[in-house]
Amino acid sequence: MSMAKSMSLLWGTGSPPCWRVMIALEEKKLQGYKRKPLSFEKGEHKSQEVLEINPRGQLPAFKHGNNILNESCAACLYLENQFKCQGNKLIPDNPAEQALMYQRMMEGLAFTDKLNSVIYYEWVVPEEERHDSAVKRNRTDLTTELKLWEDYLQKVAAGSYLAGAFPLADVIIFPNIAYAFRFGLSVGRYPKLAKYYSLLKDRPSIKASWPPHWLASPQGFDILKDL
Repeated sequence: MSMAKSMSLLWGTGSPPCWRVMIALEEKKLQGYKRKPLSFEKGEHKSQEVLEINPRGQLPAFKHGNNILNESCAACLYLENQFKCQGNKLIPDNPAEQALMYQRMMEGLAFTDKLNSVIYYEWVVPEEERHDSAVKRNRTDLTTELKLWEDYLQKVAAGSYLAGAFPLADVIIFPNIAYAFRFGLSVGRYPKLAKYYSLLKDRPSIKASWPPHWLASPQGFDILKDL
């Protein structure tokens, strides 16, 4: 518990990068850290408080003592490496599993970008200002990406996820997949992703860090329903 007292996290609810760091903190049994939710809608991620830690004005903004980590993947790797003997082990020792885990983890970041390029473009840009070609290209890219993950999850079963037993790759990927379903992804068209989602959503670390506003309004959106 005392270790977590020297940690602070500025975060925004529903942001996959913030959620990753929170899942990792739970997995490493680092509850009790200082946490402050900020509102994207009110532009609080651009506040002086955030800019002092993260000059990009993005969340998460994470500190452990004087160590600052604002990139979610970097923060997760750091937490696993600093607290190897605490909580759940998130990086496998087996070279084949480790290689697969790092590969999926980095692919997970590309997945985030493709997801955002569809969701933000269609959510934020008014319809009359959208370019059909951009909408089509973004959707095609995301569909290709989703099919790839659907394929990666052929053998999804409880206790064995992306590369062995819940490694760091799942910490990085799960929030993306939850986000996709929140925005209307079809369970029927992506059954493996849906199975993965339902297997992991009740994991204690994920439940404990579930976006509060999703709990408050379980009804999502339908931006991705036709993909």
